[in-house]
Amino acid sequence: MILEAQPPYTSARMNAALEAEGLVKRYGARTAVQDISFSVPQGAIYGVLGPNGAGKSSTLRMLVGVLRPTAGKITLMGGPISRQTLQRVGYLPEERGLYRSMSARGAIAYLARLKGTPASVAYKRADALLEAHGLGKVRRKKIKTLSKGMAQKVQVLASIAHEPDFIIFDEPFSGLDPVNQRVLEETIRAQAAAGRTILFSTHVMEHAERLCDRILLIAHGQKAFEGTVPEALALAPSVAMLETDGDFDLAEVLGPRGFNIEFDGEEHGNKRWRARLENGKGSRQLLAACVEAGAPLSLFEPARASLHEAFVALVGDKAMPAAE
Repeated sequence: MILEAQPPYTSARMNAALEAEGLVKRYGARTAVQDISFSVPQGAIYGVLGPNGAGKSSTLRMLVGVLRPTAGKITLMGGPISRQTLQRVGYLPEERGLYRSMSARGAIAYLARLKGTPASVAYKRADALLEAHGLGKVRRKKIKTLSKGMAQKVQVLASIAHEPDFIIFDEPFSGLDPVNQRVLEETIRAQAAAGRTILFSTHVMEHAERLCDRILLIAHGQKAFEGTVPEALALAPSVAMLETDGDFDLAEVLGPRGFNIEFDGEEHGNKRWRARLENGKGSRQLLAACVEAGAPLSLFEPARASLHEAFVALVGDKAMPAAE
């Protein structure tokens, strides 16, 4: 861990919980992160998005002092990374790991105590967190007896038990079923409502779209975009949702005419399609092409662009993970 003496906080930087300037990380000849700069406002929910291998974890590890940047500067809680600032940070690493012979409450209390929480307070918080998140009945069970999802929830709770000012989660939704993903989203919202700053990385755009105030999009180790979710969505092409009766293949018919049509599943026996309106082709041209092709339409309506589509517009399909 890289630690530096911490100078007094300056009021000019206190509006940002974290600032990164020109971050570079190289592993030998390979560059994982290339000249990334961004700022996380205090009290914000901030998402670092990109496909697996984009450089997200390397970036987050530099932010908490696990990795030393090859170049660049990090300002955390108004000063450089130090023991004092890291006491105020909660961190969930991508590689999960708890002492398997500890109980759930013991593991949470132990990590809280490492951050300076008195033992009596740490155990009370552990019990309260486990109860609030539906794990009260397993609080004394050893980690090795818990399911993977339960153990992951315990580690999430351990990262916030010392009530940090700034919480950093690396791929927190990975491995969780849809129900526990929603529970984690509620936990993130609750922590933000309590005045804490949240930064999390993910390759699943939908989580960031629902949660984040600001986002950083990374592709191939470089910054593709930094700003609000609405600003990112404004960069995406317009879209339309269509339904056709029977086995009519809209993508096969309209693809050669220059329209980007994707199959979007079936509903009530009808095929659903999502059309990206780009290259000067709008909804009128799309509808006219459907009529000309004799498409048996049962639905045609404009739709809100997704963050996934905004990222595709910025970096292309090859840099993107599959939508989830």
